[in-house]
Amino acid sequence: MKQGFVLTIALALVLLVAAACYPATPTAAPADPNAITGIVWQWVSVTDRSTQQTQTIANPENYTITFNTDATLAGKADCNTFTGTYAEENGFMIQLGATTMVFCGEASLDQQYLKLLGSIVAGGPDGQGNLALETAGGAQRMLFKNGGPAPKS
Repeated sequence: MKQGFVLTIALALVLLVAAACYPATPTAAPADPNAITGIVWQWVSVTDRSTQQTQTIANPENYTITFNTDATLAGKADCNTFTGTYAEENGFMIQLGATTMVFCGEASLDQQYLKLLGSIVAGGPDGQGNLALETAGGAQRMLFKNGGPAPKS
């Protein structure tokens, strides 16, 4: 019995040493729930605060915006594309830059989308995984859903 006990202790020590030498599995850092960069945001609705009317966007994948860590942005406004810059100091400002100007059809919301983006003064994560952007005084509130990670350039 003494010999079995010694073997058990020896085996336990070997396993303990082996476990100590085995590298721990690295855990991924949790994603920052307040990060807005590197995500393709899809426009899902706009609410007019004065009338409490909400317009739902039929094809959110056609109206996107992606914020980059270098304060640039890019997106789609239906059949058009755009670039620009943004700042998160003293509110949230979007400065649209180059934009294609193709006619996307009478039903397109491209001009409304671009006009709203150019009027944004506040915004950020809404605490539910979405992005909310607002015009002055909160008159118009645009809501975006996470459309997945932005493609690597």
